[in-house]
Amino acid sequence: MDTSSTIAMFLHFGLVGVGCLAVAEKFIPLLPSYVLLMLLGLTVSDGTTLAMTILATSAGSVVGAIGWYGLGRALGSRRIEGLVTRFGKFVLLRPSLYRQLTDAYRGNHFWVTLIGQTLPTVRIYLALPAGVLRLEPRAFVTATAIGTLIWNMPFLSLGYALRGSGHDPVSLGFWVVVVLIAVEIALFLGFRFYKRSLAPPRLAEPRALPSRFPVEEGA
Repeated sequence: MDTSSTIAMFLHFGLVGVGCLAVAEKFIPLLPSYVLLMLLGLTVSDGTTLAMTILATSAGSVVGAIGWYGLGRALGSRRIEGLVTRFGKFVLLRPSLYRQLTDAYRGNHFWVTLIGQTLPTVRIYLALPAGVLRLEPRAFVTATAIGTLIWNMPFLSLGYALRGSGHDPVSLGFWVVVVLIAVEIALFLGFRFYKRSLAPPRLAEPRALPSRFPVEEGA
């Protein structure tokens, strides 16, 4: 069964199928998520259906993230690291990426989760270390839902706007991703610069004064 027929099968069940497709995308990425969302947007008939599709895909993505979270929480650190080492390369989850995602949670858990849902690949697997680290579930689900809406809405809306225009949704979606990541990097750097500007200046440490009298060897 090819990708197009798989998507068509899910769409046959309406919004329920769209939600299930979003869940499946979290575990078996048929296409880059931005491509999938834009293709779904192309199938939407009106604004009301677009809003319902945004909600259905977002709910499905959150359910998929909860699945990864539950898997990490149930299996624990040692077994998850072993599985990532053995099988991660087959699903684009290298051990180095897993370690980076885990290290990212040394900062603010809420914002790491929210921003992570707007980054390709990261948005799929970030919930796994979140579960391993047993992050607070309600905050995790809330941040995931907000980040998922921020990610899903523009791509579905762009696909809806491109119906019958003849433009290539895949290439346009790629540039939307580039712009989104560039904006996130700019905001992150700007926030760091702002925090540093508010930090009190560090006082220079006093230099050690040389001893007035030399110490004789063996003293």
